[in-house]
Amino acid sequence: MQVQAKYDARVFLSERMTRTQGLRLKRLSEEAYQPAQYARDLSSAEAARRIQVLEAEIELANSF
Repeated sequence: MQVQAKYDARVFLSERMTRTQGLRLKRLSEEAYQPAQYARDLSSAEAARRIQVLEAEIELANSF
């Protein structure tokens, strides 16, 4: 018997960011001189989005 888990986007979007995401986001926001990008109460999805954006900005700045 196989049980399929139902994907609920509302649950995913409301999950708090993980400790790893928080540490990474804090480091990246400081490295990019954008401390306002870090907030303790972000969802996991929002933290992942901000991490991705900051990584792209840092990569772009390093390419010059």
